[in-house]
Amino acid sequence: MQAHMETLFNMIYLFTVIFLGTQMLLNSKGNMEVKLFGIMAVVLGLGDSFHLIPRSYALFTTGLEAHSASLGIGKLITSITMTVFYLLLFEFWKIRYKKNNQQILSYGIYGLAVLRIILCLFPQNQWLSFYPSVIWGIYRNIPFAIMGLLILYHFYQDAKASKDKAFRWMWLAITLSFGFYIPVVLWAKDLTWIGSLMIPKTLAYVWVVWMGYSMVKRPELLHPKTI
Repeated sequence: MQAHMETLFNMIYLFTVIFLGTQMLLNSKGNMEVKLFGIMAVVLGLGDSFHLIPRSYALFTTGLEAHSASLGIGKLITSITMTVFYLLLFEFWKIRYKKNNQQILSYGIYGLAVLRIILCLFPQNQWLSFYPSVIWGIYRNIPFAIMGLLILYHFYQDAKASKDKAFRWMWLAITLSFGFYIPVVLWAKDLTWIGSLMIPKTLAYVWVVWMGYSMVKRPELLHPKTI
């Protein structure tokens, strides 16, 4: 039952974000905001597929523990692509709200992203183990969480100031994604049911992508009020 239900959910998720991302790319009509969001969605879907597809295969065959190496490599790739996803979201924020003069913030965000990726590459993460290092899971997610906090704060500030209907809840979607993800990092090893929080975390990312897709469905959302 778990294999069927989890795989169905994952396949619907991957299809949805990649489809919406592709639609944004095909309908961007030269608009950089739509194009960038489309790239974000495709990166999100393709990156997550490196973990979710091997996971489904493992569930239908010899079990998760027997495929710990492929699942670990998939998690590593997903961790890096998720970091890239947030960098693209940051670049979208700069374009959307005309923030190209934010050099110090840009250095900070990119520095955190590089630190996060470097930490992901350390062998101490034990990616190939079925029981990877919890403490290194915390280490590599500290700069990631700071990135998310900075981005959600600025989205909250600028979407509110510009009365941007398309992205007024972006801060909340990011908050929910991290709020559901952090307990998994901390306690999933000891409390297996905590892993179910990845479902609402995934739905939060679908919500993020849908906000971007709204610019295609409703062109009037392309131009928020200038701050």
